[in-house]
Amino acid sequence: MELTEYHLVEKSICPVARTAQILGGKWTILIIRDLAAGVKRFNQLERSLQGISPKTLSERLRSLEEEGIVIRQTFAEAPPRVEYLLTEKGCDLVSVIDSMRAYGKQWLCNK
Repeated sequence: MELTEYHLVEKSICPVARTAQILGGKWTILIIRDLAAGVKRFNQLERSLQGISPKTLSERLRSLEEEGIVIRQTFAEAPPRVEYLLTEKGCDLVSVIDSMRAYGKQWLCNK
């Protein structure tokens, strides 16, 4: 039986590999960046992340929810309202994103 790359990382004790597995999906870091500013609705995230498809956004949010990084709150209103926010685990990733921002400013951007 052959182990897939996913299973190798899942079974790995390497915290860097496991974190990279969670954050490695396209758009994932940008979703967390946007949620770091506070609670957002799906359409707010979609507008902010120009170019993301609704399907991809939905998949990434669901994945982050399964990882315990995002909470999805549904309100029984007409029309239904759904909001997303970071959990404590998700908020702890903000420092990683802040480090990426600082690195990008210093080494990659002309600003």
